[in-house]
Amino acid sequence: MRHLFEKTVARCISDGLVSGQRLAADASLIEADANKQNSTPKEDWDRSAIDPADAPPAVKEYLDVLDEDAFGAASEVEPKFTSHSDPSSQWKAARKGPAFFAYSTNYLIDTDHSVIVDVEGTRSIRQAEVGSVRTMLDRIKDRHDIDPERLIADSAYGSGPMLGLLVGRKINRHIPVLDKAGRTDGTWSRTDFEWDPENDQYICPEGESLKQFRRNYSDPNRGPDGKGVAKYRALRLTYQASPSKAKCCPNADFRPTTPKNAKMPAKSPAILLKPSNTKSQ
Repeated sequence: MRHLFEKTVARCISDGLVSGQRLAADASLIEADANKQNSTPKEDWDRSAIDPADAPPAVKEYLDVLDEDAFGAASEVEPKFTSHSDPSSQWKAARKGPAFFAYSTNYLIDTDHSVIVDVEGTRSIRQAEVGSVRTMLDRIKDRHDIDPERLIADSAYGSGPMLGLLVGRKINRHIPVLDKAGRTDGTWSRTDFEWDPENDQYICPEGESLKQFRRNYSDPNRGPDGKGVAKYRALRLTYQASPSKAKCCPNADFRPTTPKNAKMPAKSPAILLKPSNTKSQ
């Protein structure tokens, strides 16, 4: 089936129906032949208890794809329910109705004449759907020598890893950025903090500095390495005495942040507001 599909795409390319320069990515939910009555909650599911030699075909397929990015390795979060008859399917609440077991069919579409140039099946979670774009871009390059100029997608594809992938491949992005920096509970948003690139620090609305490091470390493992999350902290004494603590972190000592991606161009790095143990600068 894959061979027939790729032959059809190749024919569309040769007939001028596909330029490969302007692509769109999207996904559709496909309901699985499974139901909640024949499933196990995540707290009771034990994959190690499955005997592969005695398992039905669908369960063997589930075991085979546990380490694949499109399925088991897409997320460390365990599904709320796992189907006995089709454990690779994802328990999904969508369409503003009851939850059901499903897969996602992911597409790359050439927008010249709305021709689908590649398809990839995954679990119905955002991480797997975004990862499928990488797989499909690799495949159309290998099969048809297509290097798109731009990619169009909705905000579900606007995560840091996805945008970083497109930046690395020099693909223009027509994708709304998935930004959760804004707040609606009256506390300060990330945009309320001014970034000072010359001094590698943030300035809070009260004028206090938030630094990532306040001294030079002799141990290089403790210093900046460009990986993970950039944590910018206020001084503990300043933090405790701040009259605006309720607007910063009313219920916790620190605020959540987003991963720092070295490939993503940004006006400033991620911010984590947390008191430092340092007593003075």
